[in-house]
Amino acid sequence: MYKPLEVYIGLRYLRAKRRNHFISFISLISMLGIALGVATLITVLSVMNGFEKELRERILGMVSHASIRPYDGKFSDWQTVVEQASQHSEVTGAAPFIEQETMIQNQRVRGALIRGVDPALEPSVSEVADKMIAGALDDLVAGEYRIVLGLSLAANLGVGLGEKVTVFAPQIRSTPMGAIPPMRRFTVVGIFEVGVHEYDSALAVMHIGDAGKLFRYGESVGGVRLRLNDMFRAWSVAQDLASSLDGYYQIRDWTQEHANYFRAVKTEKTVMFVILSLIVAVAAFNIISTLVMVVTDKQSDIAILKTMGASAGKIMRIFMVQGSLIGLIGTLLGVAGGIALASNVDVVVPWLEQRLGFEVLPSDIYYISDLPSDLRTRDVVRFASLSLVMALLSTLYPAWRAARTHPAEALSYE
Repeated sequence: MYKPLEVYIGLRYLRAKRRNHFISFISLISMLGIALGVATLITVLSVMNGFEKELRERILGMVSHASIRPYDGKFSDWQTVVEQASQHSEVTGAAPFIEQETMIQNQRVRGALIRGVDPALEPSVSEVADKMIAGALDDLVAGEYRIVLGLSLAANLGVGLGEKVTVFAPQIRSTPMGAIPPMRRFTVVGIFEVGVHEYDSALAVMHIGDAGKLFRYGESVGGVRLRLNDMFRAWSVAQDLASSLDGYYQIRDWTQEHANYFRAVKTEKTVMFVILSLIVAVAAFNIISTLVMVVTDKQSDIAILKTMGASAGKIMRIFMVQGSLIGLIGTLLGVAGGIALASNVDVVVPWLEQRLGFEVLPSDIYYISDLPSDLRTRDVVRFASLSLVMALLSTLYPAWRAARTHPAEALSYE
């Protein structure tokens, strides 16, 4: 009895046993449609967030969060940068590197990205040492001309541990036999597998001293790579370090190095959000149908309320309350179901695979064979808010139509 009139009557219309059971059925379908849409949105976007996180971790396992490079291509005073970076509170690792695109030859010739690293410092900025499936990163010794290959690159070259490959330098030198590129024979001492095709099929790692001799860097390096506590501050931290050095330097962070990957994932998430939001929109249209039928069914009740002094605004709020409650109940059910499903994808999917006898992501085809999930509170709030707003907007037309009811016309046939 202490409820506002609009809420009391709206709840009564929602709970009451209507003469037309079809209206009740449409109301139930509307609730279930909104619940299904919200749950689907939360689950699918959580899985996409999980794939994005997994891909980011795998990529960043092979590249640093940021890098500092000189504009002339050769970094002679790199020890100072490593020392200053190590003293920074947000930097967890710093290591020099040399990178060069070139060709590797054995039985076949393949293009590759050669990365010269310091085996002692490299584990602080990348996970290549943890991704070794044969050999070890510490087997790279300056002057021994040893090399570590990605799994697919080694397979394409047809080489294994202990075999020789020829690495060509991109420079050209004149000889009595004509202009030929410098080359050096390297021994394969390790193979790694990251799970990202770009690196497994095209990356080769050697000691930075050997890379400096092959590519004529001397005692210089190509730059310094950094790993930070917070990768989202990579750009600002690297810029701070570069500004404290003499000269001009080029700053690159992980978002620039692999912008296409993350831009593609972001676009896919946006498109998927729009497509799945249509499920909620369809359920919202069902609310419109439900309320229009309720308004038609309750013409006499609306007329009596108006003759008793109820304003048009009060009549509108009665039906807005009823439609909003349908949306609220459906949203709460969808949020609960979506959170439960997104949090247990790693349990539900294997169970379905076992029951149905097929694999969603076969490990022999996909690098990521499990469905990862990353449930984010921000997404849940956004999807729930979208659902509630759609439900509220869907009540406006039926409520406005109810408010325009003329008591004389509505009661003339009673």
